[in-house]
Amino acid sequence: MKALRTSLIALSVLAVAACNSETKREAEQKVDKAENDIENAAAATGNALGNVGQSLMPTPSGQEFADRLARSDAFEIAAAKLAATNAQSAQVKAFARTMIDAHTASSEKVKKAAGAAQPAITPNATLTKEQEEDLAKLKALKGARFDEEYIDEQVDAHEDALDLLRKYAADGTVPSLKTAAGEIAPIVEKHLADARSLDKD
Repeated sequence: MKALRTSLIALSVLAVAACNSETKREAEQKVDKAENDIENAAAATGNALGNVGQSLMPTPSGQEFADRLARSDAFEIAAAKLAATNAQSAQVKAFARTMIDAHTASSEKVKKAAGAAQPAITPNATLTKEQEEDLAKLKALKGARFDEEYIDEQVDAHEDALDLLRKYAADGTVPSLKTAAGEIAPIVEKHLADARSLDKD
């Protein structure tokens, strides 16, 4: 990673110092390639760390899984509702509307799967203290500051939810919840990609 960054700096200097347009264009192409290499290396490192973290995560019980996912859905819906009034970006507002629909559907799927368990499980969607604090922070923000904080929270929340879903889909012990986890995971993965894309804007 350090070598890539060093190359990027050197190529940037070359691009600025270039006298003729052909040399400058070639230098800029090399800078672009170096930037892409850095981004790809960072993404690969992040994925590798995520896989290691997931493998080390203990498999939650059916009740724990249902509770954690229910809390995640409840938090996502509450935060998205704040975006309707506090967000500035049209893209952020559109993302938030998607979150309300998707996490309402996810919540219903988990409730149905939990009810099919033997014995039946009742998910507890009561927010954690940390989630309540995060919502309070969002409530106090407006406009661009809200957008930035909301999207940062979305990236973190969806990373956590995706790790949980993948872990339970692989190692869960309640068949109905394991199936639900496998069905919801790709949707959350798409949401995470969307949130990361907005985080770069």
